Amino acid sequence: MATIAVYSLKGGVGKTTFAINLAWASASISKRRTLLWDLDPQAASSWLISTDSQSRDAAQAIFSKDVEVRKLIQPSTVPGLDLIAADTSLRGLDHLFREMDKKKRLAKLIESLGRDYDRIILDCPPGLTETSEQVLRAADLIVIPVIPSPLSQRAMGEVARYLVQRGGAHAPILPVYSMVDRRRSLHRAALEAQPDWPAIPMASTIEQMTVRRKPLGAFAPSSPAARDFSALWTSVERQLGAR
Repeated sequence: MATIAVYSLKGGVGKTTFAINLAWASASISKRRTLLWDLDPQAASSWLISTDSQSRDAAQAIFSKDVEVRKLIQPSTVPGLDLIAADTSLRGLDHLFREMDKKKRLAKLIESLGRDYDRIILDCPPGLTETSEQVLRAADLIVIPVIPSPLSQRAMGEVARYLVQRGGAHAPILPVYSMVDRRRSLHRAALEAQPDWPAIPMASTIEQMTVRRKPLGAFAPSSPAARDFSALWTSVERQLGAR
């Protein structure tokens, strides 16, 4: 079993889009037993693929052991993909982690699911917080969407520096350019500066995800963006296989 965190210091870079499409690729292309765990209180991933329209306000209770983790697992609208949905209770998760002072609580919960899943995808809230500390300890690979702009690239650098400053071993980072518009000179320059980074385009088909409430592969499998996400998933699996 391997855990892939989709994480960024900065919001608005496409984390949910990445999490949903990578989870779809894991379940549908690789036929992995896959769980998408939404840790972002905005609950965008949950809204897109949840089969349960009721908000239970129980997502935080998993971490305090008031609710057993398996009781909140639900099937998603994607065949073969399960979901732990987010809700507004996660707004207090950082405070709970500080009170509990258990640095590997998330990692231990994930470990307890190891017999049930091959891949766990974490849709993470932005920022360097107590929750991100838990995520960085639990992940086997950290996928970081980066918009080809100075601010987003600076945020990526801050994450890399933070991991170095923490010391010790940490999961490898896979930076991926997000919302790429090759008509823009700034974007082209960024791509030329980091030619080895995967890139996901800005595309109307991606925007359609929120209308259709489906991953790209479910309604536009032959689109360039869907093919790019499939290629990204291949890179993810290759990195995991090289561990």
